[in-house]
Amino acid sequence: MSQLIKAVQAAEDELLVGNVILYPTDTVWGIGCDAENGTAVKKVVKIKERDASKAMILLVADQQMLLRYIASLPADFQQFVQEQERPTTYVFSNPQNLPEEVLADDGTVAIRIVKDEFCHRLLRQIGRPLVSTSANISGEPAPKTFADVSEEIKKRVDLIVHWRQEEPMESKPSRIVKINPDGSQKVLRD
Repeated sequence: MSQLIKAVQAAEDELLVGNVILYPTDTVWGIGCDAENGTAVKKVVKIKERDASKAMILLVADQQMLLRYIASLPADFQQFVQEQERPTTYVFSNPQNLPEEVLADDGTVAIRIVKDEFCHRLLRQIGRPLVSTSANISGEPAPKTFADVSEEIKKRVDLIVHWRQEEPMESKPSRIVKINPDGSQKVLRD
């Protein structure tokens, strides 16, 4: 069994029982859980010492998975996603089938379709979105590499994924674009 498959299986086992993982994403090292499990989301908030009213970013495998949580997308959305040169998170109004713990105070949700191989495989395996928030205590700098993740964070999670830990990641947070109900877009973070 390949190291990637072992890492995905170990993460899946933890996520399915409501645990929290430390894992590499398509941007920075993240803390995550099953986004449909409100109790697990509360664990992430506690680990990060984060304000519970602050919205979480969710990761999905593809547009098909996204459509379970967003009732309708603009006609040109798929093309817009394909044109993005770097990881981009989309903020949508009126999400569905998600616990309130992952929503912003205004009822919106932030979702990114991943291209990262580990994340994509894991999302396919669990069949649900993952919470993705940087692996740091709230207010501290986001770790650029696994080595930059604090020991405090490492001790608080249930599993540290053994994948790409030695890789220096040229990481920066995702671009964030709000998709308005009329289909127009507004860049919130570039």
